[in-house]
Amino acid sequence: MTECGSDRDCKLQRICDAGQCLWPHQAAARVGRPVGSPSNPLPLPQYATEPALAMFRLGPAHRGRSPYVIPAVKPSIWWSFQAGGPIASSPAIADDGSVVFGSHDGKLYAVARDGTLRWSHLTGDIIFSSPAIAHDGTIYFGSDDDHLYAVAPGADKPRWVFQVGSCPQRVGVGPEASRCDVDAGPTIGPDGIIYTGGDGVYAINPDGTLRWRFVTGGHVASAPAVMPDGTVIAGSQDDLIYAIAPNGVKRWDFRTGGDVEGAAAIGEDGTIYIGSDDRKIYALGSDGALRWALQTGGDIRASAALGNGMVYVGSFDSLMYAVRWDGTLAWTFRAGDRILSSALVDAKGAVMFGSQDDRLYALEPDGRLRWSVELGGDVDSSPALASDGTIFVGSDDRKMYALRAPAAAPR
Repeated sequence: MTECGSDRDCKLQRICDAGQCLWPHQAAARVGRPVGSPSNPLPLPQYATEPALAMFRLGPAHRGRSPYVIPAVKPSIWWSFQAGGPIASSPAIADDGSVVFGSHDGKLYAVARDGTLRWSHLTGDIIFSSPAIAHDGTIYFGSDDDHLYAVAPGADKPRWVFQVGSCPQRVGVGPEASRCDVDAGPTIGPDGIIYTGGDGVYAINPDGTLRWRFVTGGHVASAPAVMPDGTVIAGSQDDLIYAIAPNGVKRWDFRTGGDVEGAAAIGEDGTIYIGSDDRKIYALGSDGALRWALQTGGDIRASAALGNGMVYVGSFDSLMYAVRWDGTLAWTFRAGDRILSSALVDAKGAVMFGSQDDRLYALEPDGRLRWSVELGGDVDSSPALASDGTIFVGSDDRKMYALRAPAAAPR
């Protein structure tokens, strides 16, 4: 077996799997995946256009595009809820208006519309994961205790708990403690299949059983995206972007110059937009071919938002970039510190995101500042927007904020 870093390092039809060149049947058998090939394809599940009520980036394609409208005037803090640790998790809004999010105190919280606690669920480690809510009300979320959880609102016990990987150190800090952390997504895709990451990419059935596991050479820290044909796109800390078929077999990979820690966004035409720690935002075709790459001044760990004919992505250089579909730069906006928060685009093309300068920003479609609100700590959480214009966002000051603009100022 020849060592490799990507498929391009392997000869003939062999593929790179966990650092070694293998024939496709060897790679599938190695991790117990079903074997599929063009001559003997496995059936694809029917793709659901709205497979969940709420999840990170508002859908399996991760476009970050909201059907609602960001307030035209500066909102004020309506209420804040104090958790026991910083909140990097992006909130999900349930059918009853509750806001669901995780915290570094190891708890998943559900907070009512008036800011009071409805219930919480304790895990064994911190939570970076952004929860996903299925149409039946099941809430899926991950913890750095190496488990993916499925819980019913307010229930004493989870419906099921799935352990990701077999890392000997499940909690704490450091490479070995972090390799199997479930801080990626989860994403609900075709037929309710749940996709997440850890020491690879996992597809888990709604009953908590493993559908397939795809091994990567590094930790998968961001939510996998799902294309209309069921192909799963995920980045890894081995510097690679992977495309995985619905049967768990690799279609292709693309090597960047650094860790890939942000989630991909999938355009309507199948173009994949994803950033890397090599300071570039990439546009790839559905076949993995490079269409363009734009250099920024810092690591890109935020996920791109797509809308208004633009790709919006923040960078550690403190700039929000608006890039046209052809890869040319339209404009930039400078915040006061690094941008880890993924942007949201509203129904009229306005853009909203947080920054480590403790502020939440709203920009006009042309990049001009509409307003900003100062909160109590870094804003790494990606904001959620309710139908009435209420904004929910977490902060490193351990608070989940609800912001509202004056009712007399609709847009």
